[in-house]
Amino acid sequence: MQSIHIIILSILLLLVPGGVFSQTLVDKVQEHHLDNGATVLLVERHDSPTVAAYISFKVGGANESSQERGVAHLLEHMLFKGTKTLGTKDYKAEKKLLQKIKTVGQQIDVKKNHSDTDLQQLQQLRDQLVALQTEHRDLVVKDEFSKIYAENGGVGYNAYTGKDSTTYLINLPANKLELWAAIESDRLQNAVFREFYTERDVVHEERKRSYESSPHGMMYETLLATAYRVHPYGDPVIGWNSDIENLDPDQIREFFDKYYTPVNMVITLVGDFDSETTLQMVDRYFGKLNPGVPVPTVVDKEPEQNGERRAYINFAAEQQLMIAYHKPTMPHRDDYVFDILIQILSEGRTSRLYQSLVVDKKLVTDVNVFGAPGSRYDNLMVLSLTPRYSCSCTDVEDAVYEELERLKTEPLSIAELTKVRKQIMTSILRGLKGNSGLARMLTSYETLGDWHYLVDYEKNLDLITAEDVMVVAQRYLHSDNRTVVTLLRGEQK
Repeated sequence: MQSIHIIILSILLLLVPGGVFSQTLVDKVQEHHLDNGATVLLVERHDSPTVAAYISFKVGGANESSQERGVAHLLEHMLFKGTKTLGTKDYKAEKKLLQKIKTVGQQIDVKKNHSDTDLQQLQQLRDQLVALQTEHRDLVVKDEFSKIYAENGGVGYNAYTGKDSTTYLINLPANKLELWAAIESDRLQNAVFREFYTERDVVHEERKRSYESSPHGMMYETLLATAYRVHPYGDPVIGWNSDIENLDPDQIREFFDKYYTPVNMVITLVGDFDSETTLQMVDRYFGKLNPGVPVPTVVDKEPEQNGERRAYINFAAEQQLMIAYHKPTMPHRDDYVFDILIQILSEGRTSRLYQSLVVDKKLVTDVNVFGAPGSRYDNLMVLSLTPRYSCSCTDVEDAVYEELERLKTEPLSIAELTKVRKQIMTSILRGLKGNSGLARMLTSYETLGDWHYLVDYEKNLDLITAEDVMVVAQRYLHSDNRTVVTLLRGEQK
């Protein structure tokens, strides 16, 4: 996932309709804390009778142990399955059947991992599970959350899980905000993880599609696993195959009950509402939830990389190249420099790598530079390039390193530095005209630490000098800190 803080919010946002003077985030964002620990961020915008509603939890793939990789991602799927009242025709009857399904499913998981298992007995259990699942379908109301929201004007109902957090979102008419509160608080109190084994198979297929059959997904996964030896940022959020195949419903429930709770929760609402009335409504629905326990800090620290790492992938696809450098994350001062470096290198047709590798040397058809895989802990600057059919990855690498060396020895001009800052801010404002963009940004930064980071961002960005850029390039963009993954067509072995 692309580092979210590459897209940063300006201090001054047009938070109200055109023609009205811009006000600062500090003036407009109302921050509240419920008694159970939940954080609530409210921003009134009355130019449209709609509200963007985000709920985010400070837990993601990086917070899983080696025994539970993939839990957060599978939970994202399971929380769309309904509650004791939504998604079921008769929960009393369904509850008994769900217990039978879990018992058989757990027996299968135990037996399939033993070499001396009676295969005929294992198949009988699998047949029994299929029969129970078929019976269970008659009690399920599919996608009831989605249907209710759609019938009431909701759009963009979705969720995403990253290394650092998990977020659920919807945009809906302002007069349906209490409906949202009723549904989402019910989901947190009464979630039913129905169709668990079916959904586990769905995630397994998602992994095949997104990583094992995708050149880019395969490269990215290999890059992270090669660049990280200790920190969980090296593991895929979706989990490895063996992880997914052995995830257990009790394990999922324990993780959910512990961490998807108010002390780890950020609720962000942006749109057409009265803040005082809305806060009372939010407290009425979410304030009664049990606080839970804070997500523990990841104590694993990636040791300094003392030599270049390389990995090669043979795959029936066009050749591709990924290069990564370890870097600090926010709020480290060097991280602001990397925001500038990423903009200079690849953002737009006037960027250095685009001009050099695409236009002048015609070595690649596409180049992209981004921060990954998360933002709570030290991360990576990743360069992703697609060489032209007739060009070698070696030639592309040489050209990339030539451009990076320029950053170490040739200071940026004042004009170029000024241009880059303006490009960053223009891109931000263009993407944050809607309620959802602002809600997402505030939610993201609050789950990472504190949304107030945004308030001083522009000032800190303006303090970065050409000398700072050179020093940071020298400090990080060298071979000992580099990981390279090359995807070659089979005949290029």
